[in-house]
Amino acid sequence: MKKKKTSTLLLFFIVLVSGLLFACSNGNDNGDGSVELRFIAANHPWTEAIEPLLPEFEKETGIKVKFEKYFEDQLTQKLTTEFTAGSTSIDLFMMRPLQEGKLFNLNGWVADISSYTDDADWEYGDFTDPSVNSLKADDVLFGIPIVTEREILYYRKDIFEENNIEVPKTVEELMNVAKLLNDPANDFYGFVARGQSAAAVTQFSSFLYGFGGDFFVDGKATLDTPEAIEAFQFYGDMLREYGPPGVLNMSWPQAAGLFGQGKAAMYTDADSIYPNLTDPEKSVVGDKVGFTLFPAGPNGQTPYNVTSWGLAVNSKSENKDEAMEFIKWATSKEVVAKLQDNGVPGPRQSVWDNQQGTDTFPSELVDVINQANAIGREYDRPLVIKVNDARDIIGTVIVAAIQGEDVEAAAKAANKQFQELLDDEK
Repeated sequence: MKKKKTSTLLLFFIVLVSGLLFACSNGNDNGDGSVELRFIAANHPWTEAIEPLLPEFEKETGIKVKFEKYFEDQLTQKLTTEFTAGSTSIDLFMMRPLQEGKLFNLNGWVADISSYTDDADWEYGDFTDPSVNSLKADDVLFGIPIVTEREILYYRKDIFEENNIEVPKTVEELMNVAKLLNDPANDFYGFVARGQSAAAVTQFSSFLYGFGGDFFVDGKATLDTPEAIEAFQFYGDMLREYGPPGVLNMSWPQAAGLFGQGKAAMYTDADSIYPNLTDPEKSVVGDKVGFTLFPAGPNGQTPYNVTSWGLAVNSKSENKDEAMEFIKWATSKEVVAKLQDNGVPGPRQSVWDNQQGTDTFPSELVDVINQANAIGREYDRPLVIKVNDARDIIGTVIVAAIQGEDVEAAAKAANKQFQELLDDEK
């Protein structure tokens, strides 16, 4: 009897220890049966705005959320390293769908969350079409948008009024106004935009679409089509003839800074950087900035309307349902409205239509955003795996155009390189 009792106790002890070891080996279990989600996030205004709201989610669900925050390039490196090693401890993460989305999806690192969209309370259909399109691949939904932006035209209202000038609605009018207001002798320029090679590609994209071009179609590079060459030529002419000196070294901080210093009449870039132009501590023309839709090209009005950041679930996470509970909460109408109230432009049309979600935005800008939401294209760079390489290739044509070189020759050379990149990715 004693031997049998001892064996029973030993078996019980083994089972107990095994259970404890299993619990300890699961980095997302708090030991009390509750789940702690490991969230790999970016240092971003969205993260800063949502962190104070986390106690609401944790109280409502009993799910804990542990943030790990990194700068953009560090974030990509961290995720790539862990996913390559087969990490199961990451539950959800922030991702730039236009930068890493295709690579992460092809590698099977992101979970297909299509089945979760049937939740009527969440109202997935309220997300704008362009905001979700960049997070889809065929029938697979691999992320949910959280931050959106569109290319718009910023302009100096006071100068337009003084000169009785109408806001340009077409690229032809854009050039005419830039020519009229350009005054380099007094350090004032008709137009400014990004001119720094790869950095300029995203803002050039809206010009490309307006002229009827694209980066590639059905696997075929289209950088040397007549439409694309015309777009490159136009963009180069605008910055060479009516832009400031040193534009080849300008990404958005330099271009926005010049406009904010009152040295340019017009500026095209993302709507998300408007605070840099309206904040009196950063801009001397904050109360004089106007906002309007990106002008139409010969082929119509097609500004980019993109998701700059989204949320995704690790395909190997053991807490997919809990991760989706967090995503649903973080992208609910109520939370998106609170985040937008902090200046983070979100993906829900109902929030853009609601005063609570737009109080902190200039009313003129809200009107422009709502119009752009209906006509925008969901990508501002080629949707390829080697995005940085592609941008470097396309940027060479932009630089050639700004420098007044042979645009057609530059486009043909770039197209050949880009086609090789596309072929390598097949």
